[in-house]
Amino acid sequence: MKNYVLMLRYCMLISVIGLALSCDKTKKNDLNKVVEKQELSVKDILGNPQYLAMSYGGYRYADHSIEPTLDELKEDMKILHALGVRMVRTYKVHKPQAENLLKAISELKQKDSNFEMYVMLGAWIDCKNAWTDQEPIHNEESADNKPQMEKVVALANQYPDIVKVIAVGNEAMVKWAATYYVEPWVILKWVNYLQDLKKEGKLSTDLWVTSSDNFASWGGGGDEYHVEDLNKLIKAVDFISMHTYPMHDTHYQPEFWLNQEGLEGKTDMEKIEISMLRAKKYAMMQYDNVKKYMESLGVNKPIHIGETGWASFSSGHYGTTGSKACDEFKEALYYKHMRDWTNEAGMSCFYFEGFDEPWKGGDNPGNSEKHFGLFTVEGKAKYALWNEVDKGTFKGLTRNGNPITKTYNGDKEEMMKDVEVPPTSEEWHANSH
Repeated sequence: MKNYVLMLRYCMLISVIGLALSCDKTKKNDLNKVVEKQELSVKDILGNPQYLAMSYGGYRYADHSIEPTLDELKEDMKILHALGVRMVRTYKVHKPQAENLLKAISELKQKDSNFEMYVMLGAWIDCKNAWTDQEPIHNEESADNKPQMEKVVALANQYPDIVKVIAVGNEAMVKWAATYYVEPWVILKWVNYLQDLKKEGKLSTDLWVTSSDNFASWGGGGDEYHVEDLNKLIKAVDFISMHTYPMHDTHYQPEFWLNQEGLEGKTDMEKIEISMLRAKKYAMMQYDNVKKYMESLGVNKPIHIGETGWASFSSGHYGTTGSKACDEFKEALYYKHMRDWTNEAGMSCFYFEGFDEPWKGGDNPGNSEKHFGLFTVEGKAKYALWNEVDKGTFKGLTRNGNPITKTYNGDKEEMMKDVEVPPTSEEWHANSH
């Protein structure tokens, strides 16, 4: 009996030791996970399909002076997080939204250790006399640029665990931005400023620096952009953030959209699907053109899509009397095509955009700029995300106090009534001119 008791005690001791070792191992594993999470670098995030990217503006009213509240920003981040988005892009810091967004993300992280969101923080860059009644001077810069840059540096240092990229300017070099564009030397000056701060230890060396601009501005368009300052800029940035908008070119460069070759005898649905595949290939072609130009300089750096999107409605160039490009069905196809392409290629795509923003595009409610969101202002998920609603992805989440539901009350037949076949060249010219 005594031997039995001793044996029993021995076994219990072994079990306790085993449990202690197991607990210790679990604690170490948990600690490793925490360390691993803290040490996630920008290189690990960009191009990772597990860290989807999205362009973000949280303005909910036609009056742009009404800033989103901290709670509204948190509401949006929870919705995007549920969708798998882990990195958002902002545009400027002279309004409070970007700073408040960083605060909102920080507070969400403190409350929930599983919440993870990073930011590509934008600094707005203008030329002299931009947005005034005076003639813009494109080869001189606005005095407002310096405080923008100082502010993004301060925010990057305040939130080093969240800000992973600083983007100098948004479509600031493309020449059709006639009211404010700058020559490449201005962007180069501020990119070098940030890179020098990294070398001096005044900014994290893990912070990447870029400029987010149209594909043509990165050398993928006409020769007028192929200047030495652009070449220096390509060598100075950590990666290229390029924009591509096939939707806009269904009006401005419509040959790919109006081409009837291969559409003979196809059903309306097949014509639409073929047209949207052409839009995808058009975006890929613009990417290839930027890549070729970059490589012609002997440079090999990552290229990510800083912006691309497809509006769900237009009463103008892209609507019924124009290229017939905009509806929720085509938007959904484009969204899928862009995610499929970039995820497979190991590229980030800061899809434009999460939510409709009513302040954009002037007073006309049908202006396409107001309808690029995957969600309406009220929180209705457009067709691209109907399957996510069905899966319960947004269960318990709200926007403007509304649960996330489907547009058209989820009636696909009703939605398809607004979907039009792209016009022939003859139809387009008859309607547009």
